[in-house]
Amino acid sequence: MDTLSHALWGKGLFGYRGMPWIALFFGAMPDLASFGALIIVNIITGNIPEFGGGPPPLDTLPDWVFLSYNIFHSYVTAFSIIAIVYYFNKNYAFAMLGWPFHILLDFPFHSKEYFPTKLFYPFSDFYFDGIPWSNPFIWFPNIIGIIILFYWRKKYRNQ
Repeated sequence: MDTLSHALWGKGLFGYRGMPWIALFFGAMPDLASFGALIIVNIITGNIPEFGGGPPPLDTLPDWVFLSYNIFHSYVTAFSIIAIVYYFNKNYAFAMLGWPFHILLDFPFHSKEYFPTKLFYPFSDFYFDGIPWSNPFIWFPNIIGIIILFYWRKKYRNQ
């Protein structure tokens, strides 16, 4: 799923307890920790790839991007960190639930060819060979779902 959609799902579902920006961030954070970090490293090093549309070829990505993707797209990592945060601040931990929801949206919508989501990394390399999120049968319902969610949040905000 695209990073913006993840961020919006995080905010829409978990950003109503006074921490909308935290929920927005954690909805996108797993992608930011891998691909966002890669963009920053490329800017700093001056290694700006050409934008030809579509995802970059796997053989052009450094190994640490794959490791970071696996770590931050794992329920093991997400729920371990959220459990620690919950001990100190329940509302902050609630806003962080956009993170495991991100994983929930990714694992059925990533194919084995391009960044399959290993749900229980590092304990297991299990993944699901899903339908890519760029498929119109996935992408359009995603957009419609986000619109419905934000409409519902706005309509029932003061009740």
